[in-house]
Amino acid sequence: MRRAKGLPSLRSELIHNELREAVRLTRRDDFRIVEYSIQRDHVHMLVEADDAAALAAGMKSFSVRAARRINTRALRRRGGVWGDRYHRRDLDNPSDVRNVIVYVMNNHLKHHEWDDGLIDPCSSAPWFTGWMHKPEPPAEPSPVERARTWLLRKGWHGDVRFLNRGELPRALREATRMV
Repeated sequence: MRRAKGLPSLRSELIHNELREAVRLTRRDDFRIVEYSIQRDHVHMLVEADDAAALAAGMKSFSVRAARRINTRALRRRGGVWGDRYHRRDLDNPSDVRNVIVYVMNNHLKHHEWDDGLIDPCSSAPWFTGWMHKPEPPAEPSPVERARTWLLRKGWHGDVRFLNRGELPRALREATRMV
């Protein structure tokens, strides 16, 4: 999801905190936010939904909750927060799921946001249990829900069980090879 033009960075502390809380509060039986990454002007989320209607309702629930929190608590303003609706990509095999997990967990590397280290504090990465070298998780509970589908619980592991903190998504690896 992309933010509206003219708003400050979604990675600012106030806005990031409100987005993380919106993720934590978006709880539905038919929809789960499993991982997320907040960049300056967009948010990536890996979600599970029972069907298309559950996905639409869950994304609406998150986007409205996040916009209200950002407007009332962080920016003290009225107006739109999202520049457009979410873009969806269905994942149906372990390889694609693993690549998307790498993309979401390490998206800050693509956007040159690594001042805080290789674990992005503006994402669910501090709570992610699939790291090769597991960091100590934060004291607060994880804002994301546990995956229920086989693909997100176990299927993405394949032969390579864990992610490397500095691992680049497939598209970035291929781009750096061509240079």
